[in-house]
Amino acid sequence: MCGIIGIVGASSVADRLVEGLRRMEYRGYDSAGVCTVHDGKLVRRRAQGKLFNLVTELERSPAPGNIGIAHTRWATHGAPNTSNAHPHATDEVALVHNGIIENFRPLRDGLMARGRVFESETDSEVVAHLISELVEGGATPEAAVQAILPQLRGAFALAIAFRAHDDMLIGARLGSPLVVGYGEGETYLGSDALALAPLTQRISYLDEGDWVVIRREGAQIYDAAGQPVTREVTLSGATAATIEKGNFRHFMQKEIFEQPTVVAQTLNSYLRQIDQSVALPQIDFDLSAIRRVTIVACGTSYYAGMVAKYWLETFARLPVDIDFASEFRYRDPVLEPGGLALFISQSGETADTLAALRHCKAAGQTVAVLVNVPTSSMAREADLRLPTHAGPEIGVASTKAFTCQLAVLAALAAHMAVRRGRFDRAEERDVVAHLAEAPAALNAALAHDADIAAMAHLIAPARDVLYLGRGPDYPLALEGALKLKEISYIHAEGYASGEMKHGPIALIDEAVPVIVLAPSGPLFEKTVSNMQEVRARGGKIVLVSDAEGIAEAGEGCMATIEMPRVHPLIAPLVYAVPVQLIAYHVAVAKGTDVDQPRNLAKSVTVE
Repeated sequence: MCGIIGIVGASSVADRLVEGLRRMEYRGYDSAGVCTVHDGKLVRRRAQGKLFNLVTELERSPAPGNIGIAHTRWATHGAPNTSNAHPHATDEVALVHNGIIENFRPLRDGLMARGRVFESETDSEVVAHLISELVEGGATPEAAVQAILPQLRGAFALAIAFRAHDDMLIGARLGSPLVVGYGEGETYLGSDALALAPLTQRISYLDEGDWVVIRREGAQIYDAAGQPVTREVTLSGATAATIEKGNFRHFMQKEIFEQPTVVAQTLNSYLRQIDQSVALPQIDFDLSAIRRVTIVACGTSYYAGMVAKYWLETFARLPVDIDFASEFRYRDPVLEPGGLALFISQSGETADTLAALRHCKAAGQTVAVLVNVPTSSMAREADLRLPTHAGPEIGVASTKAFTCQLAVLAALAAHMAVRRGRFDRAEERDVVAHLAEAPAALNAALAHDADIAAMAHLIAPARDVLYLGRGPDYPLALEGALKLKEISYIHAEGYASGEMKHGPIALIDEAVPVIVLAPSGPLFEKTVSNMQEVRARGGKIVLVSDAEGIAEAGEGCMATIEMPRVHPLIAPLVYAVPVQLIAYHVAVAKGTDVDQPRNLAKSVTVE
């Protein structure tokens, strides 16, 4: 994840900004920059690559000033070069941005039509120009920011500096974390308290939609309606665990709510919004020559691979095999020449998966890995690395890593379809447009958190729970059951909806909740038929669907959970949210250890 820090200080800030960035290096980045305000000027320094390069640039060309902002960036919109590095600036405004501006394209087109000139390919620069336009027209910084924020769709955290104001910064958040730090005669902004730990322990976590004006003497926070509000000031504590959890009860809860931001960051690495195309990292082999894909993974990553099988076969018309890593080598699989072996792992160190990777490499397969840790063993040994940008995931039950895996796999499937001549440019643009909608849809799904928490008591007493889904929702049913088992210790199973009558229906009675994942669409009517079979035997149904599906089939259900209406391509990402929240709130209701469930480890490094 990108890292943000801002300081309104009593002394020079450049070195301290760099130190704050250094504390966020764990997030991963490929460029960095700072901007200070000094003598009525914006002093900006940026560098590609590691922080050492930025430090060298600052030694060569210092950035004086007692106020400034800084950023570490993973390449998203545009290549990882200096022009695309943050901060982005106009003559009047500089800003750093974490997240995605989904509607940046029409905003950019409008700005260019009004004569604004852009120097980068990023979505972030649009915000700088929008605010600058108003400031140049005479608006105060506060008025300009308040007017622009409602125009932005997506997920973002912003820190904004103004040329003519060397005593203030403005921050804002929507779907991406931002904290305020309070010092002695200084005030700070940061992506998390870890970045601010050397500066202060006194912090406030901004709520969703908040924006804040910070000055040396303190901060004024406003809510999304522009009304002044007060947010609790807390002590961040000394340990990284306490720092990172923020104002969430559990790491898992925090990581569920980070998904709009991290999925946006992941998608931005694979989608070129400028020309609405899909781009993979540089490779030295011909993807169009791939004849078969073999997917190997464990646990939640395996279910992501199952969804990818649907996408690759549907879009690219490419045959796909999928195996559990623990079984793969022992059945001595047939690996045809010209095959691509794709390994999915959050850590990149899972022993079963790593052993399977080496087996495929020895058999002459081209090896691709999808990992959250770009320096991991699997990443180092692969021919093609497909990184996610989920950031550290502390909760043992994977959440944000799963949805980021899905995001990469959707982009991969679309790219393979293009390379194999199955997608024309119009179809590719259509896929990119729908993928760009995913972060906002995830935000909309998270808005039903309270409803899911309220119905968790209906599931918590159960001894057994069934999950049903069709098509790409079948792997989501498996994932939902796994999550519930992992953290609530309730026995749960996922089934393809049509398979219920071939055995599992024998389990149905009034004591077995059945959670049905059924977005409206071509498979919905068949799923409704399966629901009728459950009802006829006294089963209690929880229907997870959109408004249209609930209107058609929600009557008589024990509970319904409404999701936004989305394109089928991104439905697996969106429907991951309710299955995660169901497991989380049921576990909380049962009082189990959500973040460290018994017998489980985050990364399994033994077979």
